[in-house]
Amino acid sequence: MFETTLAGSLPKPSWLAEPEMLWAPWKLEGAALEEAKRDATILALKEQEDAGIDIVTEGEQARQHFVHGFLHRVAGVDFDKRVKMGIRNNRYEALVPTVTEQLRRMGPVHSFEAKIARAHTKKKLKFTLPGPMTIIDTIADGFYGDRVKMAFAFAELLNEEARELQALGIDVIQFDEPAFNVYMKEVTEWGVEALERAAQGLTCTTAVHICYGYGIEANVKWKETLGAEWRHYEETFPALAKSSIQQVSLECANSKVPMDLMSLLAGKDVLVGAIDVATQTVETPEQVASVLRAAMKYVPKDKIFPCTNCGMAPLPRPVAMAKLKALAEGAALMRAEVGA
Repeated sequence: MFETTLAGSLPKPSWLAEPEMLWAPWKLEGAALEEAKRDATILALKEQEDAGIDIVTEGEQARQHFVHGFLHRVAGVDFDKRVKMGIRNNRYEALVPTVTEQLRRMGPVHSFEAKIARAHTKKKLKFTLPGPMTIIDTIADGFYGDRVKMAFAFAELLNEEARELQALGIDVIQFDEPAFNVYMKEVTEWGVEALERAAQGLTCTTAVHICYGYGIEANVKWKETLGAEWRHYEETFPALAKSSIQQVSLECANSKVPMDLMSLLAGKDVLVGAIDVATQTVETPEQVASVLRAAMKYVPKDKIFPCTNCGMAPLPRPVAMAKLKALAEGAALMRAEVGA
């Protein structure tokens, strides 16, 4: 009960990439870079185990970005043809690659780090992939002429990748869909359907992560405009409750999300974000437990999985590890409290 996990990413060691930043440039290249990615993956697993995390990830140590790490192995995506595009409903701008022809995978994308991770931990292992809606919100279309059609094309490729990861021994495959908190109408119209296409045929545990983004300035400023209550989940949770996706990961710590919205996810496992990734202040175990205690009013305790609000890539490594330790200790407090 109260098995702990994290949204996915962890900070990279300074010998692998520039610290405390997204899109961090690699410090090495060639064979040395591949060796460093391998070492960082093993280290991330070890540090999670030391912190007491129950369901671990490879920490996304082998990719620069949670979306573009997948796109780099997809034919039809031209990284030399970059255009400036508004992302997340123009919350911020980025230079993004362009889809210029029919999409296909150039072989396995993440098997390198998945094999390493599976070989170096006996714990349950989660692997994260970008969701179809979030991918198409992070890339320019110069071929399909229909962003929904392009989303389903990516869903098929994600499904191929997910099936291969499952065959390598991954226990949980999570699709990251921060775009679900931006385009709520589209979520119900086609977003959940595309998500289910990406997860089609999987027999491992499936999850979707929906948050309010990394703790970067653009996201913090956006949150300041959302009012006294953040009710985005209210529009999307009913559709997810009807879906085949088994787990939903959401943001709760230091947020203005009404906790009662979790009752809309009846029957689902809920990965309750009890760690705020937008601050370097380390939570106490009791603060973590208080978030989980509040969630228990709306979700059966055996369906609560203590988690982080979002990825931790931009944080200092010591802060991230201290936060994970607090998460595990807060879950332990709750297990003792309910007599588990």
